[in-house]
Amino acid sequence: MDVLSDAITAMRTGRPHAARTRMRTPWGVRFQPQQGAGFHVILQGSCHLRPASGEPVRLGVGDVVFLPRELGHGLADALTTPLVEAAPEYDEGSPIGRLRRDGPGPLTEMLCGAYRLDQARIHPLLAELPDVMHIPARIGRHPSLRGAIELLGRELDSAPGPGADAATSALLDVLLLYILRAWYDDQPDELSTGWGAALRDPAVTEAVRAIHQHPAHPWTVQSLADKAGLSRAAFAQRFAGKVGSPPLAYLTWWRMTTAARLLRDTDLPLRSVAERTGYATEFAFGKAFKREFGTAPGRYRES
Repeated sequence: MDVLSDAITAMRTGRPHAARTRMRTPWGVRFQPQQGAGFHVILQGSCHLRPASGEPVRLGVGDVVFLPRELGHGLADALTTPLVEAAPEYDEGSPIGRLRRDGPGPLTEMLCGAYRLDQARIHPLLAELPDVMHIPARIGRHPSLRGAIELLGRELDSAPGPGADAATSALLDVLLLYILRAWYDDQPDELSTGWGAALRDPAVTEAVRAIHQHPAHPWTVQSLADKAGLSRAAFAQRFAGKVGSPPLAYLTWWRMTTAARLLRDTDLPLRSVAERTGYATEFAFGKAFKREFGTAPGRYRES
């Protein structure tokens, strides 16, 4: 699952936020599209998710729904209830918010949150996920996910204490990983292609992990095959079949993704960014970067 962590880290552009939501029927709220992903956890009651496309999904207590590319959606007590804009209230600078609607009917309580992700540079592991990922509550399933939900719920429930913002952000990061892990764990074992299958394949995972940990290393198909414990031909075929691209194509993609993150999040000079991503000179790095992004590294950083 280190590969999963890396995929998320590469896309992160800001800290997550969450809100404790309390709604009494009748109620319906609309969430606008955003550059990121969102989730809802039903703590009490029930509701209907109304996605941007596709069929509505009924959610009950303990259900988790994750929207990896937030295209906009609605939540409501019934399919016919009109939707109004969701407007959680946040204290200035805090990732913890509140959203409530007071009506005469039964109560629905939820944990709702969002992550800022660079959808323009989405990792293929996340790109293959469906627009709506519903993880139904099942007794005894995914105890780590349930533990993270309980901890986050407690943090959002109580009056903010010392370190509340940091604790909430950390718990949201953990929750995202557990949501994705639960989703992949629930997929059929017979899936033979895609990143769900790649994460189950020790040989492919070992090679991807090596690329992620050491992008500057002069990898070849043979050296990656040695890491995977396979022959060169068998490894190349297996990697491309599961990951969806040849090993060296994925290496280049990861190097450029890593370079973009370093340019965006650090003040490292271009020479250091080039060295950390496997390029001997700034010129070679700049040429590769422009080919991938359509702009020079310096301009990318400025923008």
